Amino acid sequence: MPRPKTRTPQLREHVLRSAVALLATDGVDAFTTRRVAADASTSTPAVYELFGDRRGLLREVFFEGFRVLGRDLAAVAATDRPRDDLVATIAAFRRFYREHPAMARLMFDRPFPDFDPSVEEAAAGRSVRELIVGRVQRAIDAGAIGGDPTDVAHVLLALARGLASVEVAGWLGTSAASVDRRWALAVDAVLGGLSPAVTAT
Repeated sequence: MPRPKTRTPQLREHVLRSAVALLATDGVDAFTTRRVAADASTSTPAVYELFGDRRGLLREVFFEGFRVLGRDLAAVAATDRPRDDLVATIAAFRRFYREHPAMARLMFDRPFPDFDPSVEEAAAGRSVRELIVGRVQRAIDAGAIGGDPTDVAHVLLALARGLASVEVAGWLGTSAASVDRRWALAVDAVLGGLSPAVTAT
């Protein structure tokens, strides 16, 4: 009788969840294949068999981050106020960064010397960018803002990433009210600067 298969999709999913949890609770410095295996109650060889090596495991966490972010952004309902929808989309990005700071760091800051995303991996964020470009385009079509939709999407993503990383580091304010106020100031300033009257000059 053949031995039962132990390297199952269920185990793979369990190890991935353990890796995400370890990154969230203990950060980059604690992320080793041995530690992930221990947290998942499996063996290091099993992790290697499932993911190839630590880089393969990091790659899957990287992809998982963009899957979660994409779901969070897609959950922002479209309304008849496209500018407000952009503000809500940025707020959803902020929540993701606050709830998953270590995963966001892996996705955007490249903290592991042995993990430099390839072209295929870098394309993982394409659906996120396309979603934001689409919402920017709606706001442009509605006359709420002006500019090239791709350019505006890149600016808004850069703004959100910058503010979120500074907030998570504790450098954006000492109270929730002050942090919220500075987010609103930055987002309103950028969107105000993208008004059709301004971008047409």
